[in-house]
Amino acid sequence: MRTMSHCLLRTRSKSESGRVERMQQATKQRRVLVIAAHPDDEVLGCGGVVALHAKRGDLVTTILACEGESHRYQGRDVAMEQHTHNAARMLGVNDVRLLGFPDQQLDTVTLTKIVTPLEEAIGELQPTLVYCQWGGDVNRDHHLLFEAALVATRPVEACIEAVYAFDTASSTEWAYPRRFVPDTWVDISSTLEQKLDAMRCYESELRDYPHPRSVRALEHKARAWGNQCSMDAAEVFMTVRRTLREGRVG
Repeated sequence: MRTMSHCLLRTRSKSESGRVERMQQATKQRRVLVIAAHPDDEVLGCGGVVALHAKRGDLVTTILACEGESHRYQGRDVAMEQHTHNAARMLGVNDVRLLGFPDQQLDTVTLTKIVTPLEEAIGELQPTLVYCQWGGDVNRDHHLLFEAALVATRPVEACIEAVYAFDTASSTEWAYPRRFVPDTWVDISSTLEQKLDAMRCYESELRDYPHPRSVRALEHKARAWGNQCSMDAAEVFMTVRRTLREGRVG
């Protein structure tokens, strides 16, 4: 009986240790990196999730590859940089990095020139989670940035636990063939209004309903994604890579 009691006590101790470890993992501060092609893409694709990360105390950095003005606005200043920082503050982003590549012209530079600043940022920030633009969009810049992100997030950096690709309203759904098939739904019911308010910061990028980049359409989209999994609102992702190291499972 003593032996049995001792064994039971030891088993409970291991079980309790496992619970403590899982709780520590759940509350551990994460370093999150968002990689997007143009100002507003980061809000359209994962603004709600970014706000969730900020609420739990994670450190969030956003990298925007293109300046977002030169092509569409022919050099006219629409205060895009100010809009970007306003949106970042709305979501709780800690750091915004603007690479300054010309808008809609990533195909005029070599891929290595896009990869290099991404690799440097990853080496410096050591992110645990990376959210990036889906490469099958109708927008060519999105495709090229996704290729660069794939190179920059190769599984040689042990810090990266997962890489997720997000969809971008008015680009992903307009591509053909339509290959964005989400495998991850994240409940953003508590941060949907933050996402919409952040999008409102991009005054030059908003469109009237029923355009996909209207505030009302974005709300409808979030609720439609959420309803697929019995949630009020969600953002969706495709898992590019998820790596479990050091004996971790599940």
